[in-house]
Amino acid sequence: MAKRPTISDLARISGVSVATVDRVLNNRLPVREETARRVYETATEIGYHAAGLIKQRMRHELPEYRLGFLLLRGNDVFYGDFAAELELAVSQSQRFRGAATIDFASSLVPDEIAAQMRKLAAKSRAIAVVGPDHPTLTAAVEVLKARGQPVFSLLSDFAAGIREGYVGLDNRKVGRTAAWMIARAARQPGKVALFVGSHRFHGHELREIGFRSFFREHAPDFSVLETLVNLEANQVTHDAMIDLLARYPDLAGCYVAGGGMEGAVSALRAARPVHMPVVVCNEINAESRAALADNILTMVISTPLAALCRELVDRMVHAIETGAANAPGQTFLPFDIYLPENI
Repeated sequence: MAKRPTISDLARISGVSVATVDRVLNNRLPVREETARRVYETATEIGYHAAGLIKQRMRHELPEYRLGFLLLRGNDVFYGDFAAELELAVSQSQRFRGAATIDFASSLVPDEIAAQMRKLAAKSRAIAVVGPDHPTLTAAVEVLKARGQPVFSLLSDFAAGIREGYVGLDNRKVGRTAAWMIARAARQPGKVALFVGSHRFHGHELREIGFRSFFREHAPDFSVLETLVNLEANQVTHDAMIDLLARYPDLAGCYVAGGGMEGAVSALRAARPVHMPVVVCNEINAESRAALADNILTMVISTPLAALCRELVDRMVHAIETGAANAPGQTFLPFDIYLPENI
């Protein structure tokens, strides 16, 4: 039977004295954070019985913050997953103790989103928001910034130069990647459709720019149709896709640049065109996995939510502790690509 690790073992392997380990365990006298963390990591590694207590002691010394997050569509699977990852990132942070307040925008009306932002900010040290790029939101961010409250834009940028930072994907590259797949996978050149949620979403606008620029540069034989606005609504997307398939027998591809993927999939399942267009959508979930498996979708471009949430929470805490950035910037995370062969 293996010998149970002792406090002497922990001290020796950690490279500190028994007295230092005792101070970490019993919260006596200050111990440098890096030393306490080394003792904790060693305790976890060797199976020391009080590793959990050390972790509690360490967290007790951490500052306490409440972070606020405003997402879209609370009944959407993607935003439900997003909320769960945000809560996990906050609870597991090694930099602070606190809680996540997560609200969902009930509409895309800028005045209503701005009102929700102000309400969320009243009970948070810093907030992060998914929203359209609109002067009303910019004005709301300016007021919060003047109060010393950091505001981050998520997924789609807004209030550039005023908000503390943007965290999300490089949306222009996302659009070009979708176009690349359609141009490479289509049977032959033809019409190409593009859906955006709203022209006010900066991220959707950048995806459209990247999408169209790729076809102009590398696949001019394809004809990109006038952009369709689907308000990220499944029924709107379903009806528009049915109409596209009826009007354009040579429909070679389609990219749903925002939400509404489920509507596109349901339309394609219902219509079952003889020649299925190359369809690219966003975010992996049970519906998009099934559509990939059935060759309804060709590719899904997905946001790495866990990594994004950890990065976002870390940057929010950094802003709280160090003040506003001299040059508000953008943090791009690499996106995930799912195909029928790697789901």
